[in-house]
Amino acid sequence: MNADTRCGLTPESQYVELAVEVFSMLADATRVRIILALRDEEMSVNHLAEIVDKSPAAVSQHLAKLRLARIVATRQEGTRVFYRLANEHARQLVADAIFQAQHALEANPAHHRGEHSAPAAVRSAASA
Repeated sequence: MNADTRCGLTPESQYVELAVEVFSMLADATRVRIILALRDEEMSVNHLAEIVDKSPAAVSQHLAKLRLARIVATRQEGTRVFYRLANEHARQLVADAIFQAQHALEANPAHHRGEHSAPAAVRSAASA
């Protein structure tokens, strides 16, 4: 039995429908931007709102959905709530989606030329 079979990477996997839900959750540009913003550090709603150029209320709604999907986690400090990625998989999934998008626009995309704007952790995981 190989690792793919043990990890549920088969067409009959019980995780296929859940994977579709993850893709559905990421099928929103604001949510992808939020995940990119959180790839290296935790942030408050207001800080994220500035980065993704959306209102704090809109960002809060997106974060609530991402939290329900267990893509982000929270930490409370007094009255402030800080968000972070729950694990490395959302970071890697979004990085791979960005890299795939680069292939749609370029024959030799930046990530193949070693020109990365992604953080070192994403770069090393992408090249593995």
